[in-house]
Amino acid sequence: MNDDRSGFVYANPGDNRRMTEFQGALLLEQFTRLEDQAKQRELNANYLTDQLKEIRGLEPAEMYPGCNRNAYHLYMFRYDKRQFKDLDRSRFIEAMAAEGIPCSGGYSPLNREPFLLRTLNSRGFRQIYSAQFVQDWTLRNQCPENDLLCSEAVWLGQTQLLGPQQDMDDITNAIRKIQSAAESLA
Repeated sequence: MNDDRSGFVYANPGDNRRMTEFQGALLLEQFTRLEDQAKQRELNANYLTDQLKEIRGLEPAEMYPGCNRNAYHLYMFRYDKRQFKDLDRSRFIEAMAAEGIPCSGGYSPLNREPFLLRTLNSRGFRQIYSAQFVQDWTLRNQCPENDLLCSEAVWLGQTQLLGPQQDMDDITNAIRKIQSAAESLA
């Protein structure tokens, strides 16, 4: 696996956690801001997408026909290190942080998470499924396009899209600066 993973690993399969009444009351109050914040994130994301499309080596995630809205809980783009003088994505992310733009590499491929293999090899699972099924699952579970996407993804958090348009310009300017200094950063 690529050495510039996000560092995030699922320790265990999910569980069912329910919020408390107090948390629910806080959330209800937050809903009063939801629509305004969603509109601001969408406006900034559209502007940022237009700006990033002009930079060689970046490919913002696209909205497909029929999709009329995006929540932008994350803003994602693909990073092609070849257009940044082979600057590894992890070094790109570090350089962004040094420019005051926090971002991450996102998830590692979820189909490769260790808890899945532990689950497949658990006593309960082996009682239901044959050893051959588990072996075949490993072969069926190859996702090379997803692996590539996970190795190229860069994520900006949704709060970064809540600022003024100047913040989007700051992101774009930081990326341009990194691209022009990529050889020395590598």
